[in-house]
Amino acid sequence: MIVSISRIGPVDAVFEAPPSKSYTHRALVAAALASGRSRIVAPLRAADTELTAQGLEHLGVPIEWLPGEIVITGCGGAFPAPGEVMIDCQNSGTTLRLLASVALLARHPVVLTGNARMLERPVGPLADALRHLGGEIVFTGRHGFPPIRVLGRLRGGKAQIDGSISSQFISSILMAAPYADEDVELTLPAPPASRSYLDVTADVMLRFGARLERRGYEWFRVKSGVAYRGRDYRIEGDYSSASYLFAIAAVCGGRVTVTGLNPASVQGDRRFLDALEAMGCLVTATGDAVTVERTGDLEGIEIDMSSSPDTVQTLAAVAATAGSPTTITGIAHLQYKESDRVGVTAETLRRMGAGIAVTDDSLTITPAPLHGVLVDPHDDHRTAMAFAVLGLAVGSVAIRDPGCVKKSFPGFWEALYGEGLL
Repeated sequence: MIVSISRIGPVDAVFEAPPSKSYTHRALVAAALASGRSRIVAPLRAADTELTAQGLEHLGVPIEWLPGEIVITGCGGAFPAPGEVMIDCQNSGTTLRLLASVALLARHPVVLTGNARMLERPVGPLADALRHLGGEIVFTGRHGFPPIRVLGRLRGGKAQIDGSISSQFISSILMAAPYADEDVELTLPAPPASRSYLDVTADVMLRFGARLERRGYEWFRVKSGVAYRGRDYRIEGDYSSASYLFAIAAVCGGRVTVTGLNPASVQGDRRFLDALEAMGCLVTATGDAVTVERTGDLEGIEIDMSSSPDTVQTLAAVAATAGSPTTITGIAHLQYKESDRVGVTAETLRRMGAGIAVTDDSLTITPAPLHGVLVDPHDDHRTAMAFAVLGLAVGSVAIRDPGCVKKSFPGFWEALYGEGLL
């Protein structure tokens, strides 16, 4: 299947932000481990979050999806699965990484695997840290990569962990840590990738009753025995998904408003709005609504997006329509995502006519006259949505495999159709 995208003029559109994928994943895990019953209100029901829920169900936790909420009866930190469990995480790195640590709370071994791309996504640093904390992690294929077999016990103690590939390695251990035999203390020898997601993890843990101390992004300690408690928990809107909607105003001109966003959110992808503002857009916020408006020309910027990784491709698409070059840094870890996002983005923008320069940790886009192409997103939801947005400014763009957006934003195409953009 292919979606064809035509060029449109200035827009005036209002959207509702979908629920946060990151918050939904973490709330599922905390509620599954908690004592008692939890209601997760306004969750994101997408392919990735369903995979996390299915994994927790395989471990013995009852999970019920109802209209507008999820009801979970927690296991009190001891998964009741009666035997060895195999969980297919497909291409959800968040699912595999978060479940790798909590798997140590099962009575029997847990095997975590996925699709072909998942087997290319490294988990060695997480396995090394879990071994220091009592786990036994066996690589059943290539060393350092899934599939992994998790057994042993989460004893706790001190460990160093390298989060330069993914902060999810750190989040994984933190979320399981309240159920370790003793306090868990993590030291990060280098700045982690996507560090703002650790703020999301800490936020969810604290709201479910855990006790966590930290020094920035260098050191974390979680108190053993201070367990999660079942509760009602509402998921906030997703700034990552909202970025595509804001970008439509930036590339097409006009105005886009997105409702349902937390103005005080710790989500790092809020910084995408700062980038648009620096490029020449007007950004205003009222209550839970944020509006982006562009009436003049865009200018290129230099920006570090290491804390806002999921909006790098969206920013690259906007940058291709600016009047001067843009350099985005802090992107080295994007090669380990659902696709090599830097490589795919650079190759596609080159085919559209933009000037592109890539280093180990930077992407420079030099604007030039653009033309439409057929985009292969390589089964990556964020690639499909970023180039769909650019297609609205360029025209004659076709997106192959549009259904891949179900991973994080199942209603993306419907939202654009609803506002008359497709």
